[in-house]
Amino acid sequence: MKTKLSISIVLAILGTTAYTTAQAYDGDWKVGRIYYRQVCTSCHVAKTEKAIAPTSRTKAEWTAYLQADKHAKGKDSVKQYISQQYRASIKATNKAAEKFADVPDQQLMEDIKAFVIKGAKDGDSPASCS
Repeated sequence: MKTKLSISIVLAILGTTAYTTAQAYDGDWKVGRIYYRQVCTSCHVAKTEKAIAPTSRTKAEWTAYLQADKHAKGKDSVKQYISQQYRASIKATNKAAEKFADVPDQQLMEDIKAFVIKGAKDGDSPASCS
């Protein structure tokens, strides 16, 4: 009985630690900056001739935008442009897409979120597109 209880406690601790570790990923704003500037900005400039700087929104506005996951005024998804499938489709012409081709989608999303939050108009380091 004591052995079963001890094993259960150890498994519970390991499970909690693994869950905490998986949930604890803090986005790398430096990776997010590279992707944002080389993929997001280059596409926006090519298609709309207008870059969208992180300083164009507050931290709360960026958070709401990314949670809503509505790109181009709801015409498509932000996640679509961060997906491995999208990166694979442009990696021949975009070095950042090629560099981050194997990064899991959610991890790259957290990296980009870290960059736009840091670079928001009320962020720690307001940033432009270049």
